[in-house]
Amino acid sequence: MKKVFRILLIIILIGTFGGTMYFLYNKSKAQPDVFETKNPFISNVVMKTVATGSVKPRFEIEIKPQVSGIIDELYVEAGDMITKGQVVAKIKIIPDMVTLNSAETRLNRAKISFEDAKLNYDRQQKLFDKEVISYVEYKSGKLAYDSAKEEIEAAENHLELIKNGVTKKAKSATNTLVRSTIDGMVLDVPVEAGNSVIQANTFNDGTTIASVADMKDIIFEGKVDETEVGKISEGMPIELEIGAIDKEKFAALLEYISPKGVEENGAIQFEIKANVHLKKGQFIRAGYSANANIVLEKRDSVLVIPEGLLKFKNDTAYVEIQMEEEQLFEKRFVKTGLSDGINIEITEGLKKEDKVKGEKIDPKKL
Repeated sequence: MKKVFRILLIIILIGTFGGTMYFLYNKSKAQPDVFETKNPFISNVVMKTVATGSVKPRFEIEIKPQVSGIIDELYVEAGDMITKGQVVAKIKIIPDMVTLNSAETRLNRAKISFEDAKLNYDRQQKLFDKEVISYVEYKSGKLAYDSAKEEIEAAENHLELIKNGVTKKAKSATNTLVRSTIDGMVLDVPVEAGNSVIQANTFNDGTTIASVADMKDIIFEGKVDETEVGKISEGMPIELEIGAIDKEKFAALLEYISPKGVEENGAIQFEIKANVHLKKGQFIRAGYSANANIVLEKRDSVLVIPEGLLKFKNDTAYVEIQMEEEQLFEKRFVKTGLSDGINIEITEGLKKEDKVKGEKIDPKKL
């Protein structure tokens, strides 16, 4: 019995040793390289450049007051649609005391002059009726009377303007009512009722009461690098991608390329503008960041392969084609056309049924 057990133990040990040696032998053997293959296919190739920028209204108007004072009432808020001539705000004038005093003095003097001219005119009227004085003397007195009358009216209007910003004769033309100069949407109202505002003058741009723009006339403004600007021209179609609107793309037409570049971060950038074509019901908010894809060249329905499959020798492109026996490849020179950075057009040297050598396959994934 002990002899049989000993024999079985020896057989198990020999089998274990042999299996281990076989496993180590197989593991040490070099595995043949295996490469994936890809067939050429028909596709469209589009070469484009990308410009970064933002969308904004073509015309954005700042509404400013014609007089200085305090905002008495505001009639609009951001987002409102308004029309040309619509009242945006009402200004309460706070008159300057020196100017007010001068206007009151002018009115008092005009009244004194008027009383004197009136007395003189009444006296000459009676004398002229009795034919004591000539018509020339009478006319001179009447002229002085009419002039004094006009002066007193002008002084009263001047005082009214200083106090209230409007005359009695022109209440509808008051400059205390700030009106919109265009039709459009109110983008911003940076002031509130009670704020002091000043009119535009030689030394100051004036206080902006509201910004108004036509949101149906939208443009894209962006920058193009100097290496790409020579490839584009006015009239090229553009496809806009807006970061805030994921599922929608917008068509645009390139209409302006700056003749002068500006240095930014060590690179020369050229400004471009494109007219955005909005479809019915589409709305874009001012200031959205956007990318403009400008199509430089396009090929439709051409034979292509992934650009990574190409190899080069002395500036000549070639690929490796699988022969009838698997994992054996032959070199074949090809002629290339347009590339979009992913796929490249093949004009000569390949057919759709050819199998082009690709990347090496990891043996662990087999």
